[in-house]
Amino acid sequence: MASGNGRKSVWRRALTPPQPPASNSTPAPAEPAPPEPSEVASVVQAALYRDGVRVSAPATLAETFRELRDQPSGMAWIGLARPTEGELLSLAAEFDLHPLSVEDAMEAHQRPKLERYGDTLFVVLRAARYLDAPEEVDFGELHVFVGPDFVITVRHGAAPDLSAVRRRMEESPELLKLGPEAVLYAILDAVVDGYAPVVAGVQNDIDEIETEVFRGDPEVSRRIYELSREMVEFQRATRPLVGMLHGLIAGFSKYGTDDELQRYLRDVADHVTHTSERVDGFRQALTDILTVNATLVTQQQNAEMRALAEAGFEQNEEIKRISSWAAILFAPTLVGTIYGMNFKHMPELSWSFGYPFAIGLMGAVCVSLYVIFKRRDWL
Repeated sequence: MASGNGRKSVWRRALTPPQPPASNSTPAPAEPAPPEPSEVASVVQAALYRDGVRVSAPATLAETFRELRDQPSGMAWIGLARPTEGELLSLAAEFDLHPLSVEDAMEAHQRPKLERYGDTLFVVLRAARYLDAPEEVDFGELHVFVGPDFVITVRHGAAPDLSAVRRRMEESPELLKLGPEAVLYAILDAVVDGYAPVVAGVQNDIDEIETEVFRGDPEVSRRIYELSREMVEFQRATRPLVGMLHGLIAGFSKYGTDDELQRYLRDVADHVTHTSERVDGFRQALTDILTVNATLVTQQQNAEMRALAEAGFEQNEEIKRISSWAAILFAPTLVGTIYGMNFKHMPELSWSFGYPFAIGLMGAVCVSLYVIFKRRDWL
């Protein structure tokens, strides 16, 4: 991307004073005025720089536009957070931003990408931060417009902290002096550096999950699933960024990028590649952990089913024993009950062997039943 100090003529339309019509000509219809910038609104910070040093900090977009017109050799850095449609339209009219990029900045929820519209770069980044208390990854979206003499950042979400980026650049005027490209580098570097705490937090979560899996925590499956979803989002944030940075590197010679910035951007590209590989590894590790957890859960369920089956088998054996002894005891009870009926006409009453026969019959039935149940392993 070629750096420059003056905006193109199309940006100077607003600066050209209207010419009085000739006396014999019909006045041409006036063109509709561009939307006026909001004076209240979501401007986080706006500043004008010359030679790497801040020269003013306008409070509104309108003041920023006026001061930049008065200082054509300066650079404007405008930071917005969830801007209104009117603010974005005023920026588009002032800096001739492409309608497609403005539409993306309005709607948000874009994938990371880098688009070039003439001399303006439009960059979409997904920043991330790790929240310790809920142990979650929070993602933010950042849209960056980079022109020859301006940088516009549109932030949707809490991350990244661009105020720290601005302080860092203002403390390094020799770097800020390199122009809008240097600001873009600093923003990319801040977004990528913000991934490091997230990687560390996720690594710690995975270590805890592995412990919970082998400890048999019943809630671990839900935690694995939620972290896997976050890693999918993390992949969507980091993987496209690798190609974007390599695209910037490929254009170094074409757009005459400063040698120092080339080294910085290559360093950022290396960090992004490393982070992307770590995220891919996290997702694969979570998939493996989920498989192991499913296996352990299945084994635990099988063990429980085996224990229930063994308990049922033992219960059946007890029922068999009880039933066997009940049958054995029932036989003499039946015989004794019949002989206990004191009827007058019973053949056995006058039979001298009646009593020994009844006793022997009881014993024979009991022994027979015992032998039968024993052979069948009921006793």
